[in-house]
Amino acid sequence: MTTSTAERPQPKAQRPAPANLADYLPQFYAELRRLARARLAAGGRYTLLDTTALVHESFLRLRRANHVPINDSQHFLAYATSTMRSVIVDYVRQRKAERRGGGAAHVTLKTGHGELTASDDEILSVHEALETLSKVDPRLVQVVEMRYFGGLTDVEIGEALGVTDRTVRRDWERARLLLAGLLGG
Repeated sequence: MTTSTAERPQPKAQRPAPANLADYLPQFYAELRRLARARLAAGGRYTLLDTTALVHESFLRLRRANHVPINDSQHFLAYATSTMRSVIVDYVRQRKAERRGGGAAHVTLKTGHGELTASDDEILSVHEALETLSKVDPRLVQVVEMRYFGGLTDVEIGEALGVTDRTVRRDWERARLLLAGLLGG
């Protein structure tokens, strides 16, 4: 049994660009789940926010912003990673607002040695530093969002921003230095 060319799935690079933002979800659902899974795994413990919840909440926000012009799949993924960042930050803010005990320290039975988890305060501090950084150079923030929150490679980021991967690496290093200064590290 042979398959015609029209029935074969198109490679990632040759996918046609959907007419509007909502049409991207079926085409890129697996990719968005991969990005969300990578971000949540790197971010530590999220008791109520899982991969599916992050992707679906991000998609709902993307649908509400359907007027945003999306040029191609890389632009969509860049916009989606930015939206995922805002979902995570809003989730952390909500969780902090609901927490009882005010500024009391949270004590667990685990020692946490060797674990790399981002606390709610760290996520909010990074968010505030990115807001400050956006006033200096918005492209640096896009690079950080796509790399840190989206897990995209330098090549993918370069394609989305219309720059070379070498420029992305330079921007990443510059952003890291500036963020370290803003975060006091």
